[in-house]
Amino acid sequence: MRRDIEHVGWGQLSYEIREIVAVAEEIMELGVDITWENIGDPVAKGERVPQWIKDIIIQLVSENKTYGYVATRGVRETQEFVAEMVNRRGSYQVTSNDIIFFNGLGDAVAKIFGYLKREARVIGPSPAYSTHSSAEASHSGYEHLTYELDPYNNWMPDLGDLEKKVKYNDSISGILIINPDNPTGAVYPRFILEKMVDIARTYNVFLICDEIYANLTYNGSEAVSLSEVIRDVPGIALRGISKEYPWPGARCGWIEVFNQDSTPEFKRYIKSLVNAKMLEVCSTSLPQYSIPLVMGDPRYETHLEKRRKTFEHRAYEAWKTFSEVDGIHVVKPQGAFYMSILFNDDVLNDRQALPIDNPEVKAYVEGIVQDVEVDKRFVYYLLGSTGICVVPLTGFCCARKGFRVTLLEMDDEKRKWTWDTITRSITTYLNSD
Repeated sequence: MRRDIEHVGWGQLSYEIREIVAVAEEIMELGVDITWENIGDPVAKGERVPQWIKDIIIQLVSENKTYGYVATRGVRETQEFVAEMVNRRGSYQVTSNDIIFFNGLGDAVAKIFGYLKREARVIGPSPAYSTHSSAEASHSGYEHLTYELDPYNNWMPDLGDLEKKVKYNDSISGILIINPDNPTGAVYPRFILEKMVDIARTYNVFLICDEIYANLTYNGSEAVSLSEVIRDVPGIALRGISKEYPWPGARCGWIEVFNQDSTPEFKRYIKSLVNAKMLEVCSTSLPQYSIPLVMGDPRYETHLEKRRKTFEHRAYEAWKTFSEVDGIHVVKPQGAFYMSILFNDDVLNDRQALPIDNPEVKAYVEGIVQDVEVDKRFVYYLLGSTGICVVPLTGFCCARKGFRVTLLEMDDEKRKWTWDTITRSITTYLNSD
């Protein structure tokens, strides 16, 4: 072509959670049944939306208004309902104008990072959730900047590492927090979040907090929202319905904006996000109309509490199973759908393998494990040997070696088989050298 048409940051677009699917599908074509442990879709793993929620949505489908456009920022009554929820959480008060709807948080994330000035960087946690890390890296054209989460301190943020990086890199304009965290399942206590707000205030940067799993905490933990600690620092919280109803296919999420008038620059930035939404006219109508009806129903809290207890049981079950295995380190999840398994230092190498009975699968796996990270090597062998598809920890913008599993499988026997099979495979793999 007469000109280079490639975006400078396209090479930073990486989503290992989905990319592993391509490998799994190749192996599936060779006759292996796949157990999908790579993605956080409750519906795909057998969970069903309660009938009373379906009934509300069925009724909405019969109403003409749900087929039309809505206001760019969102359905006004839904904005007001969400604003009221925010105001009940803490001292910070918002209005409906501080609530902006998007076609899922993926859409919100793309715009939040895509409409930043290219030189303005946002530092995020490592391990990182791929949607955030790829979007931030792509907008800048460089590798995503990260601060460490410490697996030996319950995956808490290393605040010293964060402050040092913010202090000495003046391109950092924002701090990303994921709470509850994906992929680790950590939930941050209030004092951690308050210190992160203090760092943001000290160095005059804004905050982004992904709170999509805020109502899915357990084991005695409770997610403190950004609105409870933000004070006078500009910030954005991200929430949605995909993990709560659960209705991931609805593609319905929103941002809660705090202190948008605090500086002219931040106000113009938020305006740019609204203008970007105007080009799309509006976000999907039907799920927005459902939010006050579903979340405002007295049955909703009972629904959430039932799910919390379910995931608390599974988190304990997973932690107990994996904690008995030599060579790995696990932290019991406190929230969300996930648990990260960390290999101990120096237990992995490029000579280890798992037995694969199918000769075609064995040849395929042996052909793709050359020059890959050692945890990805294990993941590929696990996939070829057992059909279990997990995500390597290095796929989460992380130097640590391990992998992520989900807590989503509804079939108790299959879930037990999955975790028992993985643990046996770890032992076999580490002893294969």
